[in-house]
Amino acid sequence: MARPRVRVIPLGGVGEVGKNLTVYEYRGDLVMIDAGAKFPEEEMRGVDLIVPDITYVKERVDRLRGILITHGHEDHIGGLPYLLPQLKSRAPIPLYGSALAMAYAEAKLDEAGVLDLAEFHVVEPGQHYQLGRYLTAEFVPVTHSIPGSFAVALRTPLGWAVHTGDFKFDPTPPLGPPTDEARLRELGNEGVLLLLSDAVRVERPGHTPSEAVVSETLYRVIGEAKGRVVLTTFASNITRIDQAIRAAYRHGRKVAISGRSMEQSTRIAQDLGYMKPPPDTIIPLDVAVKLPREQVLFLTTGSQGEASAALARIASGEHPAIKLQRGDTVIFSATPVPGNEDTVSQTIDQLFRRGVSVVYSAIEPTIHVSGHASRDELRFMLRLLRPRFVVPIHGEYRHLALYRELALEMGYNDAQVLLPEIGNVLSFGRDSGRREQTVESGAVLVDIIGNRNVILRQRDEIAASGVIIATMIVDRDSRQLIAGPDVSAQGLDGQIDAKVLKRAEDELRRFLEKRQKGGFSYGYLVSRTKNVLSRQIYRDAKIRPMILPVISEL
Repeated sequence: MARPRVRVIPLGGVGEVGKNLTVYEYRGDLVMIDAGAKFPEEEMRGVDLIVPDITYVKERVDRLRGILITHGHEDHIGGLPYLLPQLKSRAPIPLYGSALAMAYAEAKLDEAGVLDLAEFHVVEPGQHYQLGRYLTAEFVPVTHSIPGSFAVALRTPLGWAVHTGDFKFDPTPPLGPPTDEARLRELGNEGVLLLLSDAVRVERPGHTPSEAVVSETLYRVIGEAKGRVVLTTFASNITRIDQAIRAAYRHGRKVAISGRSMEQSTRIAQDLGYMKPPPDTIIPLDVAVKLPREQVLFLTTGSQGEASAALARIASGEHPAIKLQRGDTVIFSATPVPGNEDTVSQTIDQLFRRGVSVVYSAIEPTIHVSGHASRDELRFMLRLLRPRFVVPIHGEYRHLALYRELALEMGYNDAQVLLPEIGNVLSFGRDSGRREQTVESGAVLVDIIGNRNVILRQRDEIAASGVIIATMIVDRDSRQLIAGPDVSAQGLDGQIDAKVLKRAEDELRRFLEKRQKGGFSYGYLVSRTKNVLSRQIYRDAKIRPMILPVISEL
């Protein structure tokens, strides 16, 4: 009889950046670590999000013992509202993570109307959590760009399996404890069978700079600004938000927040005690816009050029409250996620056209630092844990390959370092690691139409089920619509006729003509085109095809 082995199945987050999800199995017990989402690539701009295909878990849902969350960033929890409904026969699904990660997950599920599908467990360092008969989880604090971040150590009958999540070694984190080196060293002494390590920053030598460097840069840049200041970052980057608030306070500026997700994440962080801003510094938006320009800083969503985020509306002059003029400053305290480079560049260009001073990492490198470990820190993690087998995760293929080279340089051999592929089963015994079969996996496309109306589509279903294409041309300088919209259908023969398409096109044209003054941002056109066409086509044809806006500039 074959001896039981630990099986590891990445369903997302390897060979890519985003939608992190890894399955661990031992005999009858199965756990998921993380349930993330990612932004679509440029050619998929009709899609709102991409999440992993969890068919493998759905078919074994009776063995699922829980979902362990390393931290509260979108690429680790953003898939929960779309994945948990697929597992509802097992509901409520136990979720484990820090107080902050659980609060963020709870807010997401509540907003999606699926809160009853989860059971929340706030974890504490040093405690052990039994997951079925064979697996026990321990959560080890690590430093990242959000407090409440953990590595997950799974105790199996064959030894520890350590999943680092996103981490770095920062001795002076502004929020939260430093990475618990002592406990990691103890795990190494107890015997680590397997390490799955963050690899996305393996190209960078040395150590990742401390978040303290960003605090100094923000203080200087905000101090040099003469007019209004707008700072954009990820809504869940509580560390950066806290740094910006404190820098603004030191320069006598009040702070207002624009963007529902950032308002929510900041409120949750304050309620849980992760953030303690100076009294009376955060004020309502309607009060802030009446202050002298040099006395206010606005925190906004939109650091990734998102279609409907506050910054996109500010850049195009469409924000109802925040208006910028020559001499104001916008700070991007984030770098583009792969796939978002073009939309971020377009937003920056729009701001420059308005005469606004824009500060971003290409011209001010320490306005943002990574939350991920560089090469020396990755080596240090290997030395602390001394795992028998190593699997790099969280990175595009070149990152995984470079991590493999790093491990080989440290004395590991080819058989000890396995490069993962999405859906490829990796199997580990005490003395051997190998690849086994490939399971059903891939990308599921999330199409959000209106409030709580979500359609999940397999990538290969798009060609089969058809798509509506809306083509238009925008003047590069004025942002005025100079051609289109022209609406056509592909793959919808028999489901939609020319009259329906013409009515949808006319409705979109009327909508845009009423809002032509001031021009359009790319994000605004994408989001409004999807909404208008989806509503009109469903009204006439009772179908919900994917809407793909194609916007060119001249």
